[in-house]
Amino acid sequence: MEAVSAFSVGTLHIPTAHETPNSFRKSIFLSNQVASPVSLVLRGASKSKLFTALSPPPLTESSNNQPEEAEPEFESHAEKFDWYSHWYPLMPICDLDKRKPHGKRVLGIDVVVWWDRNEGVWQVHDDACPHRLAPLSDGRIDQWGRLQCVYHGWCFNGKGECKLIPQAPPDGPPVHTSKKACVAAYPSTVQNDILWFWPNTDPQYKDIITRKRPPYITELDDPSYTKLMGNRDISYGYEVLIENLMDPAHVPYAHYGLMRTPKPKVKVDREGGRPLELSIETLDINGFTANQGWSKSKFMPPCIFYVYTDSDQPASSAETQKSSAQKKFALIFVCVPVSPGKSRLIWCFPRNFGVWIDKIVPRWIFHVGQNRILDSDLYLLHVEEQKIVDIGPKNWHKACFVPTKSDALVIGYRNWLKKYAGGQVDWRGKYSGALPPTPPREQLMDRYWSHVVNCKSCNSLYKSLNVVEVMLQITSVASIGVVAIMKHGTMSVAKRNSMVVLAVLSFALSRWLAHYIYKNFRYHDYDHAID
Repeated sequence: MEAVSAFSVGTLHIPTAHETPNSFRKSIFLSNQVASPVSLVLRGASKSKLFTALSPPPLTESSNNQPEEAEPEFESHAEKFDWYSHWYPLMPICDLDKRKPHGKRVLGIDVVVWWDRNEGVWQVHDDACPHRLAPLSDGRIDQWGRLQCVYHGWCFNGKGECKLIPQAPPDGPPVHTSKKACVAAYPSTVQNDILWFWPNTDPQYKDIITRKRPPYITELDDPSYTKLMGNRDISYGYEVLIENLMDPAHVPYAHYGLMRTPKPKVKVDREGGRPLELSIETLDINGFTANQGWSKSKFMPPCIFYVYTDSDQPASSAETQKSSAQKKFALIFVCVPVSPGKSRLIWCFPRNFGVWIDKIVPRWIFHVGQNRILDSDLYLLHVEEQKIVDIGPKNWHKACFVPTKSDALVIGYRNWLKKYAGGQVDWRGKYSGALPPTPPREQLMDRYWSHVVNCKSCNSLYKSLNVVEVMLQITSVASIGVVAIMKHGTMSVAKRNSMVVLAVLSFALSRWLAHYIYKNFRYHDYDHAID
């Protein structure tokens, strides 16, 4: 799934250890095939050894009676990860509308994001009016640039101070100055074109940005790289989202036909799965680094999984060295814990070659392909998460049999989660631990509310296509009407036939367009037995 495609209209080719690179032969070309740089993780072959603490040795023909896999032992005095002492991403700035407030949930905390034009910054407040707890995200920005609750008109400035209570008499006590009339304001900042917030409103964190900043990724601020972003709300939890992103071995199977993967020398099945040499290099409370052969990767908790080309990898020739120095890309996945069984993914695939593609191809075209990749394993991951909750997240090592090195990163993440972070997200008692019930597939894999309404590019196109659909229907009906009301003989046969053809074509196009809109912006199922 989360090998989300960096270009839905392009194919990226990265040389492997078994190929002789030639300046990234035909690095990019447009096609109708959905491709993904993450699938290229499959092309690498690392000779590094996997930590024996992370994974048992592969099975052999002689291992008929394998002993039960031992659960990793972790020191009780290990340093603990504080989920509430880190910056969390809310949304890419490109998808936030300055004209209205936006409601978001992170770590079970409901916040409202709005543009404070008086201060020229994005503000993040509690999404509850102190009056009667109505959601401020359903409010508006008034003519003075204040956040207004539309329930009773209370207004707040960027600091969360109440500036107006319309129901209070002007000659009465200034009740709007009471601390109880204020809304809690969270520290926030924009970095790498993403809005981040600190999930604590205590005054001691007011200047937290001077002491600790969000993780910085250089490619996102490098003008020589492309940096188209996307976002989507996901119907399974943060833990499953991250471990799936770290699993390149599932790509040929869960995304079969959607993503281009390397062909093994010896093909054991139709999909072309093969052994992968992945290994964890370092692991501590600050995450881990991993070797994926041709690339390196980092997990920077709590939110970022970052895959990047290994500039230190030796090249076979001077030409290859020059090409490698010039052509680089990264896979950046920002994973947000929303609530049990819910997460949010922000992705970006910066690269310093083929930049012209992103300048001429609309962003929504990339998102159409990327959303189908996300949908192709969404249901199975949703069910998988329910099974993990049934056995208990802390029992993952006992329940899951992971004997090969292709699962090294997944095991590394689960080890980090158990050793440092309590085995799961700390919701601070907001939830009972139960997952929400499974909705119908059409609702589970809905694209409109999970992506389109939160993406400026896709939302704009969606509205435009709906207008075109209506215009085609009107044209069809009008053409038939003209033919019907014109008396015989007042219109030539050729004109009459032309009007009928126009009506039929307009109706057919409107039906095709309606199907296209529904399939790409509403709901598109994926049947693994057929697709």
